[in-house]
Amino acid sequence: MQMHHDQLDVPLAVVRELVDAQFPEWRRLPIAPVASQGTVNAIFRVGDRYAARFPLQPKDIADARIWLESEAEAARELLGRSRFPTPEPIGIGEPGAGYPLPWSVQTWIPGDIAADHDPGDSPGFALDLAEFIGSVRAIPTRGGVFGGRGRGGDLGAHEAWMSTCFAESGELFDVPRLRRLWAGLRDLPHDGTADVMNHGDLIPGNVLVKEGRLAGVLDVGGLGPADPALDLVSAWHLLEAAPRAVLREALGCGDLEWERGKAWAFQQAMGAAWYYVETNPPMSLMGRRTIRRILADS
Repeated sequence: MQMHHDQLDVPLAVVRELVDAQFPEWRRLPIAPVASQGTVNAIFRVGDRYAARFPLQPKDIADARIWLESEAEAARELLGRSRFPTPEPIGIGEPGAGYPLPWSVQTWIPGDIAADHDPGDSPGFALDLAEFIGSVRAIPTRGGVFGGRGRGGDLGAHEAWMSTCFAESGELFDVPRLRRLWAGLRDLPHDGTADVMNHGDLIPGNVLVKEGRLAGVLDVGGLGPADPALDLVSAWHLLEAAPRAVLREALGCGDLEWERGKAWAFQQAMGAAWYYVETNPPMSLMGRRTIRRILADS
């Protein structure tokens, strides 16, 4: 079932043709679709070293290329900034073979997706996650500030979307209770701290684990300056209560920063829970689990 009403079809045969034509040195490498909870790209593994990523929703070709170039720039900025592997951009492919948009290739990072190998009870993983967040925060913003799109700026700017989420979630949650919770989270003041670099989407599908420890981080194209609390969404998306406390202590979070992190996790989880309930059940489950954790922690 498609996740988006306008979702593009990306058959394996089309990917094979595009790769062979535009990266002829890989013609003998096997290509296989990757089962993913991602909602933005169809992903295909190319040999043992590469991953090809194809945007799933139509857009202007020039805009798509700008976005892919921005993702690659962000990936290069993050590369080597921590001891945890992240993808290295390899190239950008052109439309063709019936696929209408540019597409990208990056290195393949080995490991198990946290959504499939839950590290939520691991204090060691929590310490690794805190180390990664700290390494990202240490990247200079060079005077940059939040760009005004998506999560990471003003919580109140998401009120209209949250109203939609509440209206669509009556069969999933005690919506009146969640409305009251959001009313308090939405109005949390910003503490005036300058924006810092954030990964921007630390959810289980973007985190790799091995033996209960952090093994790598994916989907790094959203790297950029934002509310210092933004990457704290990972505390509720990825951790149960005890390891969550380990993460907080390791990062030295104050009460306001911690609550704003909870607010961003709540905003993201509410959308995931209902929007993907039929089209991407694991993503919906992530949202519902995060809501459960937030309610238990509130």
